[in-house]
Amino acid sequence: MSKRAVLEVIALDAEDAVAAQAGGADRLELVTDIAADGLTPQAATFTAIRAAVDISLRVMLRLADGFAAGDVGRLAGVAQDMRAAGADEFVLGFLDGEGCVDLAAVERVVAELDGCRWTFHRAIDHTADRDGLRKRLDGLPGLDTILTAGSAAGVDDGLPTLLTEAARGGEPGYEQQLLVGGGLRLDHVPRLRTAGIDAFHIGGAARPGGWDAPVSAAAVGRWRRVLDGSTPQPLTL
Repeated sequence: MSKRAVLEVIALDAEDAVAAQAGGADRLELVTDIAADGLTPQAATFTAIRAAVDISLRVMLRLADGFAAGDVGRLAGVAQDMRAAGADEFVLGFLDGEGCVDLAAVERVVAELDGCRWTFHRAIDHTADRDGLRKRLDGLPGLDTILTAGSAAGVDDGLPTLLTEAARGGEPGYEQQLLVGGGLRLDHVPRLRTAGIDAFHIGGAARPGGWDAPVSAAAVGRWRRVLDGSTPQPLTL
């Protein structure tokens, strides 16, 4: 029997976090400013969420829209502040002007994380060389997850790439857990699970009322049941 799949939900505040945990989320990605695809939240927001739930929290380290690192010294300072607030899991990823991984920026920020676990996020879906990016990241301390849709356009277009990368699991550069997110729908899950993928990331799918509405425990619960192999039930709000 396959192991329980990880369900990660984007949370903006403590209300989101409580609902996501109630619905069966295993982990939260903490961000602010979803219009910019998720930036680093305030340390006070992290502290409030940490007090409200007891599941894993991964804090986004990203200061502006896009995938350029920007002020790396400032990023490193933000990482220090989040560590001081008690954060011990993170999400980050930076590209250079050619669309390759900005390894210097990644290494500078990772140096502030004290070996904490972290996810390289969907910058991989915008790189000119996915395989090269993975191999350049190989061996960085704490990197245990790659968040990807397989394509910048989302899981519909990226499905073949996701299946190919899942089949390479364990090879150099492919040891990390594949966390699928970005246009992910429930109907994608059976094929992804059959391929051995066991981690899933949702944002808008947890908010039937849109991003101006909070996370719905019922919506998260529906995903939890599907990932656990149950027949999906109609969503009641």
